[in-house]
Amino acid sequence: MSTEILANIIGMVGTLFVVGSYLLMQLKKLDPKGLRFNLLNLLGAFFLLLSLLVHFNLASFVIQLFWIAASFIGLYNHWQKK
Repeated sequence: MSTEILANIIGMVGTLFVVGSYLLMQLKKLDPKGLRFNLLNLLGAFFLLLSLLVHFNLASFVIQLFWIAASFIGLYNHWQKK
């Protein structure tokens, strides 16, 4: 499998995680302050960031960094409650 195809697969999985978690939150299946929501967003953004190592786009790179930071804040807040 070529690097480009693998990068596309990783990027699509990341997209599914981010968009899927948002959809599940809107359907009230995931708590936006919960562990699963924040982990899915973190993993999704990380996978998208990995795919950007092959198909670089500055705007996408920057937004993934912010998405990762927001996910870490959500995870920190989740763990602080416990």
